[in-house]
Amino acid sequence: MHIDTLLIHGDEGDRTTGSASTPIYQASTFRQHTVGQEGGYQYSRGNNPTRHALEKQMALLEGGCRGFAFGSGMAATTAVFNLFKTGDHIVASRNLYGGTSRVLDKIFSRFGLAVTYVDFGSITDIAAAITPATKALVIETPSNPTLMVTDIKGVAALAQERGLLTIADNTFMSPYLQRPLDLGVDIVVHSATKFIGGHSDVLAGVVVVKDGKLAEELHFVQNSTGGVLGPFDSWLLLRGLKTLGLRMDRQSHNAGVLASWLRDRPEVQKVYYLGFEDHPGYELHKSQARGTGNVVSFDVGDADLARSILSKLELCMLADSLGGVESMVNLPDIMSHGSVPAERKLRMGVTPSLIRLSVGIEDPADIIADLEQAMSR
Repeated sequence: MHIDTLLIHGDEGDRTTGSASTPIYQASTFRQHTVGQEGGYQYSRGNNPTRHALEKQMALLEGGCRGFAFGSGMAATTAVFNLFKTGDHIVASRNLYGGTSRVLDKIFSRFGLAVTYVDFGSITDIAAAITPATKALVIETPSNPTLMVTDIKGVAALAQERGLLTIADNTFMSPYLQRPLDLGVDIVVHSATKFIGGHSDVLAGVVVVKDGKLAEELHFVQNSTGGVLGPFDSWLLLRGLKTLGLRMDRQSHNAGVLASWLRDRPEVQKVYYLGFEDHPGYELHKSQARGTGNVVSFDVGDADLARSILSKLELCMLADSLGGVESMVNLPDIMSHGSVPAERKLRMGVTPSLIRLSVGIEDPADIIADLEQAMSR
């Protein structure tokens, strides 16, 4: 089945009753038929029918063998990094989401997990950073918020050559637009709060893995540390997935309209948008993804002007998140990437005057009107 069909029919509902929607199994504990029962449902930290349905659906959509749902995107990311031990080393893109670099720099560094950040636009730079202790390469493509594109196949091939894992944050694209496992990646991570849920009403994270050995290791981490997603939130994600294709198509279309309009504004010095042919990663992104997504970032060249624009917006929501049906704006320098060291931010292109716009499903004319009044005032 094509992905638009899988989004609707990948979740089989409840075969017992014929319900089209998987029920919310609001249970912590399940009756066991024998002492020491193997398999089935026993305790919701280990497995829950509603969460299981979501995890199966995400594995199907990403082309993996098994999925795992967590209480947030950072809980999912933390579970993945718990696969490593003291003395291990990770090579990561310097363009990672600020929360990911923060947990590596401030939390996992306490336990002796080392990380080196490099420009993942250069396979040569990545290879040079690999040491005998390196265990994984971590990518995010396109990156947040400047939409840098990483060659997924190239990084995965390097990792396989060196016997390393490849971990990819696929939040911005979702499996609807990009499937990193098909390109050689071992582990895919999502902040499912964003496009998977899509309605700004659930906090969640998802991990999908390629092979059974990794699946067993990650399930051990999930069950042992317990950061699992609850049944009601799992149901919300299952519901959100059914409209993922429609939302992403509309948001991608609107983003193209907004990006073209922004490019012609005198206040805007630079626009980051994957649909522009002069974007340095345009051809590469087109070769590994089915669309541009909904994020448009633009730099107005002056921090005071950026704050002034954000303070005057009425329709677009000033928010830390993205991917919802409503348009959201963000000042990454002090919001999503506030914890990133200043020097690294500047190398990423995250200036005090950069604004990130997550375009919603509203009429694009109304989004433009809101931005125009904020800039004109």
